[in-house]
Amino acid sequence: MPPCRNFNHTFKKPNMAGAADHHERMAKMIFGSVYPLYLSKIEKKGRSKEELDQVITWLTGFDEQTIQALATERVTFETFFKRAALHKNAQLITGMICGYRIEEIDNPLTQKVRYLDKLVDELAKGKKMEKILREG
Repeated sequence: MPPCRNFNHTFKKPNMAGAADHHERMAKMIFGSVYPLYLSKIEKKGRSKEELDQVITWLTGFDEQTIQALATERVTFETFFKRAALHKNAQLITGMICGYRIEEIDNPLTQKVRYLDKLVDELAKGKKMEKILREG
């Protein structure tokens, strides 16, 4: 579940039998409940809300006003990503997040949520924005 260990969650990688349940939980998570956790994480590391919104905008195509409206509307991640226009370079987001290798996640929605988690992690770790946004 986002945002995993970085937010005091005890996250266990699901076994094969629990994978469907895991994906269902991801789909039903409320974006507006996770957004403040993302914000808190990055602000503790000296990054700004504007930078968080820039990262979300890059991944989803949503502008800042839409991001805030979706958070207020309390849409699920399933609805959030159905409405999104994923960036053409999103598949360049690779590596480990919460015990998963992002490029090996077989559920498309779970993979998209993990893309977002990874971008937020990179922002919190102080990576340069052009690297986070896969600009070169």
